Amino acid sequence: MQIMNLRTYEERRRLESLPPAELRTFQLDRLNQMLADILPANRFYASKLADVALPLKSLDDLSKLPFTYKDELLTTQNHGTAANLTYPRERYVRFHQTSGTRGRPLVVLDTADDWGRWMDIWQHVFDAAEIAEADGIFFAFSFGPYIGFWSALEAAAERGCMVVPGGGMSTPVRLELLRHSGASVVCCTPSYALHMAEVAAERKLDLRTFGVRTFVLAGEPGGSVPAVRATIERAWGARVIDHAGASEVGPWGFGDFTGEGLFILESDFIAEFLSIETGAPAEDGELSELVITSLFRHGLPIIRYRTGDLVRPLREHAFPRRFAFLDGGVVGRTDDMFIIRGVNIFPSALDQILRGFPEVVEYRVTARTRGAMDVLEVEIEDRLSLPDRVADELRIRLGLNVDVALVPGGSLPRFEGKGRRFVDARKGSGARGQG
Repeated sequence: MQIMNLRTYEERRRLESLPPAELRTFQLDRLNQMLADILPANRFYASKLADVALPLKSLDDLSKLPFTYKDELLTTQNHGTAANLTYPRERYVRFHQTSGTRGRPLVVLDTADDWGRWMDIWQHVFDAAEIAEADGIFFAFSFGPYIGFWSALEAAAERGCMVVPGGGMSTPVRLELLRHSGASVVCCTPSYALHMAEVAAERKLDLRTFGVRTFVLAGEPGGSVPAVRATIERAWGARVIDHAGASEVGPWGFGDFTGEGLFILESDFIAEFLSIETGAPAEDGELSELVITSLFRHGLPIIRYRTGDLVRPLREHAFPRRFAFLDGGVVGRTDDMFIIRGVNIFPSALDQILRGFPEVVEYRVTARTRGAMDVLEVEIEDRLSLPDRVADELRIRLGLNVDVALVPGGSLPRFEGKGRRFVDARKGSGARGQG
């Protein structure tokens, strides 16, 4: 596969510091270029945009374009391949699919050009993580068809780093490989970073001697949850940055070491924020749904995609990077929010509270209907065997009485990929598990 020439470090920093007006002009030019490239070949968007006057004169015209929803992308043809392909199938060189945890799996394909652009985007993430060519990067993920860190692995090799694949191994074997590989960076989910620390403690391994300096975490919100970050950093003696993306969208967000949150990579994505209260464009700091338009993926374009991710955007902030910042990262999902007796509860908020107890090794939260009321039940593996202190903290922080039960150590599930610690077992919920 031929990789496109990557942006230089200087070019990446220039894009990250563009004044708002220049950034909007850059985005508009790329959006119009993409639309000219994909239409009319892309039947999905040729139909959706049939009544839209092109090229767009301003980014304000983006609001005239219809939203895209995941349900629209799902097809029964070609084993679930996304409906928004631009080119004949033989032009694509990469096959991935979503996990299907929120419905049927979606197959996404990438051309060689688009996959090369993935490499380019990941260089921004590696810059923020201060990763140098001399670093070795350990990839602790399954290496299956899920996109996971596949693009990160190849981008790391393109950067000149040594890549250490850690797929297809038990956790103890992975820890041994990590210790002897000399890798200074680990890419994994927050859940798996915590699980490796738990296994290391059981085996009396001092993770601080492993030489790991940095974690790049993705797949779930923990990388921007202060208590989760602190737990990982304390166990490993390493720093943490967050990363966010989606198979159908691309690697749209990254954190750095300056705060808990994510920057939208606005050189390659256009972000809109819809107020949860009104559905109108959100104000700074307002709880909103993230809507993404990708500017880099011509073979599988995505325009005004309703991600379902709940965020608190800040356009005005003091960080050197001028991209929009999501305070606290992704704080939840529109379909993951628990409403218990009128109180909105996000999994990330529960994670922050429960990870504040270092002795709580693992937990599971279940929402149930008891009589006429909804209740929360929390199961914990607690080295101190004192669930009442956890229940008191949840009551104070949430304003709810929560049942907290002690369960035997090792009895709750562990996760290599996205954690499934939240279960909605209320009547009519379908008893769905949540990340």
